Amino acid sequence: MKAVKYILAGILFGIVMTKSEAISWYRIQEMFHFQSFHMYGIIGSAVVLGVILTQVIKRRKLRDLSGHPIVIPDKKLSLWRYLLGGTIFGTGWALTGACPGPMFVLLGQGYLPLLVVIASAALGTFLYGLVKHRLPH
Repeated sequence: MKAVKYILAGILFGIVMTKSEAISWYRIQEMFHFQSFHMYGIIGSAVVLGVILTQVIKRRKLRDLSGHPIVIPDKKLSLWRYLLGGTIFGTGWALTGACPGPMFVLLGQGYLPLLVVIASAALGTFLYGLVKHRLPH
């Protein structure tokens, strides 16, 4: 039963990403060339919603489905970390035309070349795991 919930959530996510055109390579290129507000509106809405929901979780001390308290630890500010990570992430996003969520939506729509992008993202994550103890955190 639990798997069905995740599958339905994934299908809903894919529909929303497709209908909002957030998976469109052209929309992403418009964003990186500062030619359209469309993607900035989607991202900005997601950030605002995320901030609001995080505050609701913290202030109401909500619990997860298992009954455990949801703990969101504070993060140490590190400008270098965010600049470097954002630059790497943004470069990959601009080159491939897809960030992690839409990669799987595009694959589900039959764009098989996304298998290379997904494999590269997984390799990058693996390599980060190998060197993260040497990075400034």
